[in-house]
Amino acid sequence: MLLTFLILITAFLLNLILPWWSIAIPGLIFGYQFKKSAWLSFAWGFLALSLLWSGQALYLHFSNDGILSTRIGTMLGVGSPYLVILITGILGGLISGLATLTGSMFKNNSSNK
Repeated sequence: MLLTFLILITAFLLNLILPWWSIAIPGLIFGYQFKKSAWLSFAWGFLALSLLWSGQALYLHFSNDGILSTRIGTMLGVGSPYLVILITGILGGLISGLATLTGSMFKNNSSNK
């Protein structure tokens, strides 16, 4: 749980000043530092960023009365603005989950040698 919290907070702060792909950096670092199994690392990293990005997308949805997410949903052909929010959370979760998994695998491989 601490891994999720640290990734979530660090990714949020990095997103304020760096591009979107900076969300992978905390996953790599914390995935390497924490001694978790590969699948557990992926799960905690996925949870952290799916909560962060879907929360931010939901906040933006309600702050502009759903105009932006509705237009993006129409542009992508998904229809529902809530489906856009779900897809946003899944994409962020996959990026962070894979980054955390990679950090964990680096740790496991370096300790086996």
